[in-house]
Amino acid sequence: MNLLFDYTKELIGTGILLVVFISLRIITTKLVRRYAKSSHTLEHRTNLVIKYIHLFINILAFIALVLIWGVQTKDIFIALSSITTVVGVAMFAQWSILSNITSGIILFFSFPFKIGDVIRIHDKDFPFEGEIEDIGAFHVYLKTHDGEKVIYPNNLLLQKGISIMKNHFDDKEFID
Repeated sequence: MNLLFDYTKELIGTGILLVVFISLRIITTKLVRRYAKSSHTLEHRTNLVIKYIHLFINILAFIALVLIWGVQTKDIFIALSSITTVVGVAMFAQWSILSNITSGIILFFSFPFKIGDVIRIHDKDFPFEGEIEDIGAFHVYLKTHDGEKVIYPNNLLLQKGISIMKNHFDDKEFID
């Protein structure tokens, strides 16, 4: 019973944090889904962005929980700086992965084309046209007029000039 009285503030703070945490996840999920519905964004891309936002909220909730239960601020900063250093060094070698994830999020919120559109990528070394078959977290899957499948990284898609073409791949005959 003394244990309950000794940690009353921490338990109340944890309860409030839990309510805020659950509410924040529900609200952000509804907002992203509403935005996706209004902009006609695909469901799997919406779920991917929601997953990223939930990860960010989880990290913030964990930090708040550590603060509520009395870990010293200087200890948190030491741990975070150590973790950031290790992750920074590890991610420096993996910058393209982070770049593709960030590009995927940017493409989600300001996406000028959709699945089924034919685009021309103005690349000096490898220009081509292709129909967008799928848009993933890291890559866009394209199909050329010759039937070749091209997997194009999201970060390059943001860096290159792109023209949205009229869908001239639809010259196939319809057979019932």
